[in-house]
Amino acid sequence: MNLHIIEEYLTSLGEITKEEIPGDNVILFKIDDKLVALIELTSPIKISLRCDPELATLLREKYETVMPGQKLNNKHWNTIVLTGQIEWPEIQGFIRLSYDLTRDLL
Repeated sequence: MNLHIIEEYLTSLGEITKEEIPGDNVILFKIDDKLVALIELTSPIKISLRCDPELATLLREKYETVMPGQKLNNKHWNTIVLTGQIEWPEIQGFIRLSYDLTRDLL
């Protein structure tokens, strides 16, 4: 999965700001000061997204590339290793859910 495609989709949702963390190979995407997504520039890329706790558990059971949110609250965040196991339209849905859950916090 291409980082440019992920960034383009995130910023297309509106109100999203991008913040690069120098030296950490991490990019944060936020609405105001609330985190929507955290991308780790590893190989393969990892993306952490806010998720409903029950759905988060189901996704971890269904996909080996979905794990509890690394560096974040494990109950409300999933980290997805973008190996291709999960198709782009489904990843887009997870990103949109994270965006919507974040907006609900504002």
